[in-house]
Amino acid sequence: MSSGREDDFRRLYAAHFDAVLGFAIRRTDRPEDAADATAETFLVAWRRLAHVPAGADQRPWLYGVARRVLANQRRGDRRRSSLGDRLRRELATAMPDTSDEVVQRADVTAAMRRLSARDQEVLELHLWEGLEPREIAEVLGITTTVVRPRLSRARARLRELLGNDPVPPGHPPSRRPQLTRKEQP
Repeated sequence: MSSGREDDFRRLYAAHFDAVLGFAIRRTDRPEDAADATAETFLVAWRRLAHVPAGADQRPWLYGVARRVLANQRRGDRRRSSLGDRLRRELATAMPDTSDEVVQRADVTAAMRRLSARDQEVLELHLWEGLEPREIAEVLGITTTVVRPRLSRARARLRELLGNDPVPPGHPPSRRPQLTRKEQP
């Protein structure tokens, strides 16, 4: 990098920084946008230093650069805003209203906390994880004959606390296709 080029830029910057910043501030809503535009203007001036006119024509040239930089900023802001609006509209139509489900989950969660740890565990495995008694028995390391009545009693206690049979919160359990007698090996 030549010292002459660097010195020329330093003089340009020192002579016109305040004027370019003022130009940008008067044309933006936020000071940080003006600071960004000023920095971008002087970056362009550095890259195109050979094209910067001499003397009194420097400031108008810098204003022209700043004007284009600000126009680019505004276009970018509009694009971002339009994209945000479009995404909000798409999300609003794609996402169903789950407020009733949230209330039900809160009721179920509160009722679950009032159950014993044993009842909570077997119900969570069944309702939340979608496991059948055979699978619950495997997870807990007990037999299916112990799980079935435990699950039945836990459901009855939860039903008593809620006044109904709860819909399982969380993800719906996957439905495995059942083989008919003919399809079984």
